[in-house]
Amino acid sequence: MNNKNILYVYDKLLVYIKRVANIVSGLAMITLVFSFAWLVYGRYVLNDTPTWVEQLSLLLVITISFLTAAVGIHERTHLSVDILTQMLPVSGQAMVGIAADIIMAIFGLLMAINAVDLAEFAWSKKIPLLGISDATRYFPVIISGSLIFVFSLDRVVRTIHHLTRTKPLSQENN
Repeated sequence: MNNKNILYVYDKLLVYIKRVANIVSGLAMITLVFSFAWLVYGRYVLNDTPTWVEQLSLLLVITISFLTAAVGIHERTHLSVDILTQMLPVSGQAMVGIAADIIMAIFGLLMAINAVDLAEFAWSKKIPLLGISDATRYFPVIISGSLIFVFSLDRVVRTIHHLTRTKPLSQENN
């Protein structure tokens, strides 16, 4: 397998992972909507409020928020302020982008590592009314941190690769 095939498979894998994260977030959103519909129906029609909805909704919101944040890193749609970067020359923009992506990669890695510690600490506790391990709350954080790490490092490698493949402006006109 040559380098182009490896990069093609790698690109496809990252896109696949991003799609899975989007699908899981979408399913969590649908579940959240239906659980709140059941809450309203139970409270006002059955006069019996399903109390588990609050705990489930917290778990779903964590899942939606963290997974879509990781996808936002991959798609470059996450919150950023570019006005100062755009005022720099192209090489400066690339360097600031690389630095920001390295910082994001470190942040994602630390987020995943610390969430693993929290999950280990909470493993024996149960989420009230759901009866599942409290560590479940930290799984989306672990996955998101790992994805932020991978997606950010991918951006660093791609930017460096692009910079080394592009001719300097002074050589392009020759």
